[in-house]
Amino acid sequence: MRQRRLGRSGLTVSEIGFGAWGIGGNKDGAVAYGPTDEAQSLDALAAALDAGINFFDTADLYGFGESERLIGRAFAAHRDRVVIASKAGMLDAAGRQDFAPAHIARSLEGTLERLRTDHVDLYQLHGPSPEQLDGILDTMDTLRREGKARAIGISLRSPEEGERALALYPFDAVQVNFNLLDQRVLDTGLMDRCKEQGAGVIVRTPLCFGFLTGEYSATQDYDASDHRSRWNVEQRRVWSSAYQLFSGVKGRAGKGAAPVRTVVFR
Repeated sequence: MRQRRLGRSGLTVSEIGFGAWGIGGNKDGAVAYGPTDEAQSLDALAAALDAGINFFDTADLYGFGESERLIGRAFAAHRDRVVIASKAGMLDAAGRQDFAPAHIARSLEGTLERLRTDHVDLYQLHGPSPEQLDGILDTMDTLRREGKARAIGISLRSPEEGERALALYPFDAVQVNFNLLDQRVLDTGLMDRCKEQGAGVIVRTPLCFGFLTGEYSATQDYDASDHRSRWNVEQRRVWSSAYQLFSGVKGRAGKGAAPVRTVVFR
């Protein structure tokens, strides 16, 4: 497993990270991909570490703390071997948010308790608009000075908001959607902007919510607690067939074809 520096943060992370949204399961609602098995989740975390993955990305929203709890249990005896990133500010699957300084500071205390650690390596604001950053950035600096967060990042709602966010604060890392179907991070110039400013880039949804595996259809039954069950059928139809553009089955772009850009997004 190759490793690299995560921007200016000073953190060294595996190029492939473990996105821990899914292991949060369906506790208290449809915020992930349906029911999970705790033993299987712990096995997956252990297998990732054995494979050389040292970067684990979670949030207090994932299973409303369940994902963090599992990571804390899995790595209690291996804290020095892992780089843990978490997020705060997103309250529920409906999109309610709270970026008040008191809430973010309180959220971090809960995160640390569940993770069984005295610090997170990267603490990220979970999907704020640039307008919501006013008032919280000093708090993030304070959490860093206190040693509770080694680095500060932002998980963007969309790549289009990245330029304004970086103009407001020198984030150590930016998390953003990027995959074969969603190349807005290139179209907007955000990748270049992050490089110029020394901000690391954390790519989320690399398999487009699983649809690039070719294993999901538009009409199959999704568990009611799987967030994809709330998507409209047309969106699922486009995404579930899009893998064929790259698989060599049908619809493959021929030599010299224009690159594929964003297809359909919520």
